[in-house]
Amino acid sequence: MTQPQALLLYEKLLPGSQLGNRLQDLGWRVQTVHDVAALPQTAEEQKPLIVFADLLSTRGDICQGITSLRSHEPTKHIPVVAFTADQDQAVFDRAIAAGATLVVSDAAVLQHLSQFIDQALNDF
Repeated sequence: MTQPQALLLYEKLLPGSQLGNRLQDLGWRVQTVHDVAALPQTAEEQKPLIVFADLLSTRGDICQGITSLRSHEPTKHIPVVAFTADQDQAVFDRAIAAGATLVVSDAAVLQHLSQFIDQALNDF
């Protein structure tokens, strides 16, 4: 049986690499995306079941990447779990407006990963 695919977009080693390891421990294949502008194309090619995106980045506007993913016909169905260390409600609201399925703290995504996967896949 083929393992489900997840895309992971992060810049900070922690919690990004930890999240990748936890996903692999749960039986997921993980493809890391380094360029937010390439997110829709990579998602179209890799056909993931879910995308995880760290909202804090110096490499690009992650919310714009989520919006691009949502507006791209072949990828608009893919749930996005956005995570951030920033506890500013405006950051959460912007990610939801961009099309994130869930927005959680970076500590919570590691602690409750299985539940967030289930919720994102069921809500979408």
